[in-house]
Amino acid sequence: MKLSKINISVITGSRAEYGLLKNLLVLLNKDKKINLNLIVTGSHLSKSHGNTYTEIINDGFKVFDKIYLKFVKGKNSEILNSMSKLLVSYNKIFSKKKPDLIIVLGDRYELLPAAISCLINNYNLAHIHGGEITNGAYDDEIRHCISKIAKIHFVTHYKHKKRLIQMGEIKKNIHNVGGLGVDAINNIKTIPKKKIEKKFNFKFLKKNILVTFHPVTKEQINIEIQVNNLINALKKLKDTFILFTGVNADTNYLIIKKKIMKFAKNSTNCKIITSLGQKNYYSILKCIDAVVGNSSSGILEAPSFNIATINIGSRQKGRIQSDSVINCSYDKKDIIKAINKIYNFKFKRKLKNINNPYGKPGASKKIYNIIKKYKKFNFEKKFIDLNFKY
Repeated sequence: MKLSKINISVITGSRAEYGLLKNLLVLLNKDKKINLNLIVTGSHLSKSHGNTYTEIINDGFKVFDKIYLKFVKGKNSEILNSMSKLLVSYNKIFSKKKPDLIIVLGDRYELLPAAISCLINNYNLAHIHGGEITNGAYDDEIRHCISKIAKIHFVTHYKHKKRLIQMGEIKKNIHNVGGLGVDAINNIKTIPKKKIEKKFNFKFLKKNILVTFHPVTKEQINIEIQVNNLINALKKLKDTFILFTGVNADTNYLIIKKKIMKFAKNSTNCKIITSLGQKNYYSILKCIDAVVGNSSSGILEAPSFNIATINIGSRQKGRIQSDSVINCSYDKKDIIKAINKIYNFKFKRKLKNINNPYGKPGASKKIYNIIKKYKKFNFEKKFIDLNFKY
């Protein structure tokens, strides 16, 4: 008797989470006993955010379903309308595909409607990167909401496993697999410095930094003040090449984007590349001194390259960090002080011995092997009380 295939749906809505999922997708796609249904939405399908959908196609994946969203001014109302559309769209897709397992990674708002559809329809949801903390963004609450709906968890650190247990999740359904960023870095052959310069038509200088700055959705400080202070700090730099990558499609993203474009237009040592793609991004990390801004990549991936991270503001507050991370406020002087520190002799020497706290390569294979061992996806889901001493 021929056994039926396992239907697995994986959702990706941004370049960042796709880069982390890629190696897992390769394993699932190669398995002849698995039907992989890749659902693409969010900024992947947005021209202003780099049309990163093409990267997925170029990597050899077949996209079964696309959900287009509107990104005009980055208002809260637009995001809520997008979430409403996603809820209806996911429900139609899942009803048609009848997935045995749905996999999501992280905390983007594009993923919460998928989790809600799983809850109401009793689909099996697997959540990667749960149990983490990022106090500065509403991504934090979204992540925890998804975790409470998910029936199986793949976390990046033992502390994140403990946090999910604290949230009442069943211990046997929580698997500490390590960071998928570490996994991705280990599986990519980077491009030499000279070829990167030729490909993107720029020249590295004596000092080089990569800047990625996203909206901070729970921050009280005005977004214009935040980005103005960052740009004014960058204006003080000498003999420094500044490479900007694109802004997430979050509330007020357009304010940041316009100010960065204006700065780059009037600077000779600056370039904007909306989306580099994972291979190019990692290749550039090998050539620079620091990642500057508030991207999770500075926390999860940059330490593996033994480079500094200047983490500005509260967006990543609460994440487990390497000693290579320098935290600073939005104050211009504080940002300049942090940038100066990365060129300090003692700090540069310390960077040589930095370890990434998110483990060793192999997370994707671990997740794949755990999924494969299940004959039936009938996970137990109930709230587990902890024994407190009052």
